[in-house]
Amino acid sequence: MDDGIQVAIDVGREALMVATKISLPILMTGLIVGLCVSLFQALTQIQEQTLSFIPKIFAVIAAVYVMLPWILNTMAEYMTSVVHGMTERFP
Repeated sequence: MDDGIQVAIDVGREALMVATKISLPILMTGLIVGLCVSLFQALTQIQEQTLSFIPKIFAVIAAVYVMLPWILNTMAEYMTSVVHGMTERFP
């Protein structure tokens, strides 16, 4: 296989890993809040469909707000490594 194709595959694989690493805490927050709301609805027998959306929205917004510096730092590190790899490969 061509060396350039392998580099592109490696960069793409790393990009997917960074995207997963960034999105996982936010998605887990939504999942945990959704499970808690569902448990609350099951225990109280309140079956309002819109009740589950508001707490999840606020929890995800709060998670993004709290995690934003880490997310930006992770993205900056990834982009720095990509640019650094490009400058070493193609001077």
